[in-house]
Amino acid sequence: MSKEITQSDKQQTALDSTVNERAVAPAVDVFEDETCITLLADMPGVPRDQLELHVEGDTLLIEGRVQPQTPNGLEAIYAELRVPRWRRSFTLSRELDTSKVDASLKDGVLTLRIPKQAHAQPRRIAVSAG
Repeated sequence: MSKEITQSDKQQTALDSTVNERAVAPAVDVFEDETCITLLADMPGVPRDQLELHVEGDTLLIEGRVQPQTPNGLEAIYAELRVPRWRRSFTLSRELDTSKVDASLKDGVLTLRIPKQAHAQPRRIAVSAG
């Protein structure tokens, strides 16, 4: 993995009210090509309206809430998912253009594409005959 993105333990001051709540870190795969970084985060059970993505400075924060569905009037006597929140943060390289992040959620997998800034992308230089 390149130095473009690294995991961070920094907490977001804007989200102090949720910092003390327990959360599970989703499994994330990171891919890099010449033009962007792509993150695939496993976030099963998180609906799109309960997903929050924040970029503050060089930190990307991914948060999602799971809404367990139980039949009316029933309470779980055994549940394997005790923490209904996913949370993970990353420190982003300054070579990434965080103003153009593209996010999609499908089948419990969050896909984030973060393009590299123009100066960080490889380019071809034309040579003229003199």
